[in-house]
Amino acid sequence: QVQLVESGGGLVQAGGSLRLSCAASGRISGLSAMGWYRQAPGKQRDWVAIITAGSSTVYADSVKGRFTISRDNAKNMVFLQMDSLKPEDTAVYFCNAIKWGTDYWGQGTQVTVSS
Repeated sequence: QVQLVESGGGLVQAGGSLRLSCAASGRISGLSAMGWYRQAPGKQRDWVAIITAGSSTVYADSVKGRFTISRDNAKNMVFLQMDSLKPEDTAVYFCNAIKWGTDYWGQGTQVTVSS
């Protein structure tokens, strides 16, 4: 099993920044892509950013140019730097990891952006 624990969420004003962290533990050998997803109230969970084991990245159009995903393989962590935050970024953010075709999820961290 793989355990994922997110941290770094909170309340911030529009235009501000937050940095989310996700720590992976357990049977982490073989982890491939890791990423961040978010779910706003009443909406489906959508992907935000993904980073491969080789550190290639891809971003949703809604966050491109504002968010940056990175990973530290030595520490088994993935990060999401969020700048120029907007009220529409308000959501619960979930860390995701894939291992041998199986998805693992963290418990989520709330991000609230006030206007």
